[in-house]
Amino acid sequence: MSVHLLRQIERLKKRILSLGAIVEESFEGAIRAVRERDPQLAQRIIAGDDRIDQMEIDVEEECLQTLALHQPVAFDLRFVVAVLKINSDLERIADLAVNIAEVAQYLADHPRIETPPYDLAAMTRKTQWMVKSSLDALVNIDPQLAQQVRAMDDEVDLMHRQNYTRIEQQILERIDRTGMLLHFLSISRYLERIADHAVNVSEDVIYMAQGDILRHERIHTIPKETAAR
Repeated sequence: MSVHLLRQIERLKKRILSLGAIVEESFEGAIRAVRERDPQLAQRIIAGDDRIDQMEIDVEEECLQTLALHQPVAFDLRFVVAVLKINSDLERIADLAVNIAEVAQYLADHPRIETPPYDLAAMTRKTQWMVKSSLDALVNIDPQLAQQVRAMDDEVDLMHRQNYTRIEQQILERIDRTGMLLHFLSISRYLERIADHAVNVSEDVIYMAQGDILRHERIHTIPKETAAR
């Protein structure tokens, strides 16, 4: 590897990790805005999305420049390709964090219900673990940790399906709370989608480390008969 390519790879790694840290902070802030009914925090998350969008563009441009000027091969080529894809997934996680922040603003303007219609804290913890661990896997080029993130996805998917069923029943029982319940359902859907993007990041880490393309080979840790309920 040339000295120039080595420096460029290190620069790309720092940029994507910086973006990942900011996206993780945005996601955590959006969840805190929901939990604390904090419209000001929610607005800061929404306003910060422009910065993340620009960082995503900058990383993409630098990846393309690296490919054009240095023509990397083997691991270096996989690294640049993986960073391009991870860059896009991180930007989508940030967009979903904005969606959650917008729900937080809605909830802040409406009467608080005593308890969420489902275990929001548990689903949030699993999703946050997936995002954090996918980024840790990226930092350390750790395919084993990346596989653990993939394995967690079925649990989050199952929780979302259960949340849908619970909210559907609660709407039938309390039609006056339909708007509030649908917003909580939206949060569940956004968390499930964030988990999917964390899986994508993990699969790109595995590709980077091993050259294996796993995007269409999901791990199923929950028995089909359980997941179908």
